[in-house]
Amino acid sequence: MAVAQRRPGDAASLWRNGDFVRLWAASTVSFFGSFITRTALPLAAILVLSAGAAEVAALRGLELVAALGVGLAAGAWVDRLRRRPIMIGADLGRGLVLASIPAAALAGILGLPQLLAVTFLAAVLTTFFDVADRAYLPTIVQRSRLLAANSFLGASRSIAEFTGFSVSGFLVQLLTAPIAIAFDALSFVASAILLGTIRSQEPARPTRSDREPVLREIRTGLRVVAGSPIVRTLAIAHGSNHLLWGVFSTVYLLFAIREVGLGPAAIGVIAGLGGLGSFVGAATASRVTRRIGAGNAILLGLVGFTAGNALIPLAPSGAVLVGAALLVAQQFIGDSAGTLYGVVETSLTQSIVEGRVLGRVNASVDTFTTFASLVGTVVGGIVAEAFGLRVAMAFGVLGGALGIVFVWFSPVRRLREIPGIAEHPARLPAEVRGEDAPLTE
Repeated sequence: MAVAQRRPGDAASLWRNGDFVRLWAASTVSFFGSFITRTALPLAAILVLSAGAAEVAALRGLELVAALGVGLAAGAWVDRLRRRPIMIGADLGRGLVLASIPAAALAGILGLPQLLAVTFLAAVLTTFFDVADRAYLPTIVQRSRLLAANSFLGASRSIAEFTGFSVSGFLVQLLTAPIAIAFDALSFVASAILLGTIRSQEPARPTRSDREPVLREIRTGLRVVAGSPIVRTLAIAHGSNHLLWGVFSTVYLLFAIREVGLGPAAIGVIAGLGGLGSFVGAATASRVTRRIGAGNAILLGLVGFTAGNALIPLAPSGAVLVGAALLVAQQFIGDSAGTLYGVVETSLTQSIVEGRVLGRVNASVDTFTTFASLVGTVVGGIVAEAFGLRVAMAFGVLGGALGIVFVWFSPVRRLREIPGIAEHPARLPAEVRGEDAPLTE
């Protein structure tokens, strides 16, 4: 059984893996730009176009609808094609569509319809990229080192979160929100260039004679998720987190600005501090998993994520210092725990799912979690308009608690180590795989 810890040689061997270093660098620069846009795009709607809760919910909702619409098909195509070209194409496409926002702002023609269109197109491309990215990592990193690799990627994401969010608020105040998005467009171009320097050959893609119709391939991915108690539980837990965040992503900025009384720069700094919390979660994921077990690490991450986010609706109106302190506490507690959960959950899925179906499994889980986010976004916007921002956040916390319950009563909680395919196979069904098919790519 594969041990769920980072052995002393893992870090050194990963940094000697030039292709992993290039993938890590591409991810880091892309993360940095994306965290700028995560703040700047809704602020462009709120501050430039005077959007309210309904409009912000529409932006977030359209993003989720786009991901939901193409998610399952993206998984099938990622498993049919080579993953790196998909990632490069998605990066270049996102850079192009995001660059249209500052261009329109400079021309004086920026409007909400364009923000909605860019949000939709970027979400489609991001869906393809994310599915391919998580399926691509096991082709350049040995499965025994996936936990260490995901820890490093999580740590770099946290540093990018700290710097990207912190910088974004100041960029919005100095340059306006639309111009700040230009930095994200450039980051995607840089990411594509770095990915283009990777030289490892991917496993041969399936021949045309080996391919099934797309709908049948999609059903195969869904069957793998439904048939594996571990992957099924992780999908449900992940969905509960996204239900919570769907609500919070709709009302957080409005709550911070209108209830707490914070400005864009302060919001950016507070959000950036979450990167420090995420760094702690990523840096300690291997150690925590070794000490308390993989299942308990996942459970701890879910509890911390939900409890941390429960601090936000406790922030009193108008008490800026107290409110800011609670929002900072949420960033440290919620982000560190959420990153711990994410690193272990991703490594576990990559370790037990066969490579030829990993893209479809990722897409199936993503589609379910996107649906949960969409429900949270829509309900969060409705509840916020009807009963206020604080009540909407309380609803989101209840959604997050559902994941804790599912993991507690599942086989995941009893996992001490991250197993391999042989111990907990989550692979192609036998009638699809064939008797002599290998277990890995």
